Amino acid sequence: MAGLGSVPASAAQAIRVKSWGANDSGQLGDATTTDRHTPVTAAGVTAADVTAVSAGLAHSLALLANGTIEAWGDNAAGQLGDGTSGVGADKLTPGTVTGLLSVRSIAAGDFFSLARLGNGTVQAWGDNSNGQLGNGMVGGINPLPAPVTGLTGAVAVAAGQDFALALLSNGTVRAWGANNEGQLGSGAIGGSNPVPAPVVGPGGVGVLSNVKAIAAADDMGIALLNDGTVRTWGDNDFGQLGNSTVGGDFPTPVTVLGVGGVGVLNNVKAVAGGSNFAMALLNAGTVRTWGSNGSGQLGIGATGGNSATPVAVLGVGGVGVLSDVALIAAGDLHSIAYQTNGPVNTWGANGTGQLGDGSTTTRNTPVGIRTGILGVESIAGGSVFSIAA
Repeated sequence: MAGLGSVPASAAQAIRVKSWGANDSGQLGDATTTDRHTPVTAAGVTAADVTAVSAGLAHSLALLANGTIEAWGDNAAGQLGDGTSGVGADKLTPGTVTGLLSVRSIAAGDFFSLARLGNGTVQAWGDNSNGQLGNGMVGGINPLPAPVTGLTGAVAVAAGQDFALALLSNGTVRAWGANNEGQLGSGAIGGSNPVPAPVVGPGGVGVLSNVKAIAAADDMGIALLNDGTVRTWGDNDFGQLGNSTVGGDFPTPVTVLGVGGVGVLNNVKAVAGGSNFAMALLNAGTVRTWGSNGSGQLGIGATGGNSATPVAVLGVGGVGVLSDVALIAAGDLHSIAYQTNGPVNTWGANGTGQLGDGSTTTRNTPVGIRTGILGVESIAGGSVFSIAA
């Protein structure tokens, strides 16, 4: 679940990737399988500066300034893209994804990975049980990158649990993979689609347009429009669509409402999706969240329940509101925000140390953690781990 809002790092900065939380498959990249409750350095990322990171269920991706990708962690379905897969194929340190050059952005799903190339095409690899590789077939795995069928003009990609999204240069969105919750935004619920198809407009009229950024939760799509408002579609069991309802699936986009359901959420500059909740970063540098709060992932000073409309994330220790935020990302049940001049802030579930505060205590308001790096320009939340670069 890659958080949007990540921007390329300066080529002059030191090479570094920090990670923390669960490490059972080596997803932290520190050459061990030991969980870490504070940030550690991923080993061996030495080819070039890291410009972006993304995290799946238990695997990690790093995009380098030279247009190649390093991958590490779980490789049962070939999601590391090095031609291997299965039992014993996990990688505890970063290794190069085979055959990819000129990559501009990355996204990690649960057991698959995406890369957008400079020519606007997209490559995918890993699990294809729901057609999420977009190659026209359903089933099996592909441990090497291969083109997503018929997709050109892509400017961004996002990966959910087992579906994918691509934003095109004309402001429309394509989706493929699983559709059991209507997450493809096609107007239908059920089955899967192994080739990209347009996300339709609200009410199923026309196609969704004027989109400038995308994100994916487990079974939900998120689109940020040019006017600063947000559209969502798919699973709504916990109110994660933000349209004041809880329950049911919405196979066409709906509008995320404002705080307390008043008006619409606007002035948004970045979006992110977790397991059953969503995040929005406002132009003012504050953060809104909505959906499930079973682990305090909404950051409102309480744990439990749902919010079917956006709420404001509180400040560290519940004082005021979190402000001056530059980047956001979401794991399954935890949230990450980086302030302009630091630190990394985290809140929500913490059973494996994914908050990085040295404990395994759930937090329902942000805590600021030391990352051991001078600046953060990309963050990502895996299922129960986190990455910053």
